[in-house]
Amino acid sequence: MQRNAHSEWLYRLYAPVYDLAMRTQFARARARAIELLELQPGERVLLPGVGTGLDLELLPADVRVSAADLSPAMMQRARARGRRGAVMFEIMDAMALAFGTGVFDAVLLSLIVSVVPDGRAAFAEAWRVLRPGGRLVIFDKFLPEGRPLTPLRRAVGGVIAWLGTDPNRRLSDVVTPETLAAIEVDEPSLLGGQYRIVRLRKPVADRPAAEMASSGVSLNPSCDFHKRLPRSCVALMRPDDK
Repeated sequence: MQRNAHSEWLYRLYAPVYDLAMRTQFARARARAIELLELQPGERVLLPGVGTGLDLELLPADVRVSAADLSPAMMQRARARGRRGAVMFEIMDAMALAFGTGVFDAVLLSLIVSVVPDGRAAFAEAWRVLRPGGRLVIFDKFLPEGRPLTPLRRAVGGVIAWLGTDPNRRLSDVVTPETLAAIEVDEPSLLGGQYRIVRLRKPVADRPAAEMASSGVSLNPSCDFHKRLPRSCVALMRPDDK
């Protein structure tokens, strides 16, 4: 697993000004992501990479919230924003969550899978702690599937990634192959769809993950993945189909 020390250092610097840059322009998209969680009273919801807690004030008051972040500086601000006694705060790496398997009803990955060194590891951990039937929503920016990564974009993206967020990750770089079929919603958000909101629902008594992975789940690069994911955009190829 890649080290997250650089991210911790960066967000210690960004913490004092983070809300000024991120609060207003992302508020509507954050609210939409939380709406897609379809939270019910009494449910447990996890926010890995909670940052300064901008999502906390948008959550319904009748859910149980766990908020995790690697940066103590960001967490300090989140604690000040969190509802008293209603949020459990933990200093924790999103790529190595210290929670049991299947203990949350919903997970919100808000602007985190493009920030951590290994977005797929962060997704896999969020998926692990989600119960069968639970909902996971990702709000983040993604390079469109099938769009070539030019040398110029790779170079510029490398600089931006060093500054704290990777603009060159595709959804297929983050979502594990065995979970692609669990995507229910994939809709464009900010900057003409560069930011997207994706909802997955963890299967209940479905095929084992290992069986799904061996069946060869893949993304169709010709799809734009806007709104609800068309069935044609998720290719489930079995050995006898090849």
